[in-house]
Amino acid sequence: MLISCPPAGRKLANEAAGAQDDGVDPELIDRVAGSAGLTPAEAARVVQDVLAWYREPVEDYVRRRHAHHHLYGRRNPEAFELIAAELAGRLVAAPPLSQRQLRRIVYG
Repeated sequence: MLISCPPAGRKLANEAAGAQDDGVDPELIDRVAGSAGLTPAEAARVVQDVLAWYREPVEDYVRRRHAHHHLYGRRNPEAFELIAAELAGRLVAAPPLSQRQLRRIVYG
């Protein structure tokens, strides 16, 4: 039997306790730890990494993806079309942005 929480009234080891104090729901950490076979500290790190990925501001995401598409030779109309589709498909979708709005994010 896998026990992912200490008995009531006891504290976790310093590493795990510190990882869980960053505002992440302890139930989510326990669920990830149990389903993936991770320690609570490892699960907390995974959850924090995933949350950081989805908390990336829209402007930063658009700039990063624009640079990526340009690196692979896509021109702006195609790149902006792809970025708009990517934004619509994200877990927490950004509001619909026109090519003009995307261009303003990238170029100011």
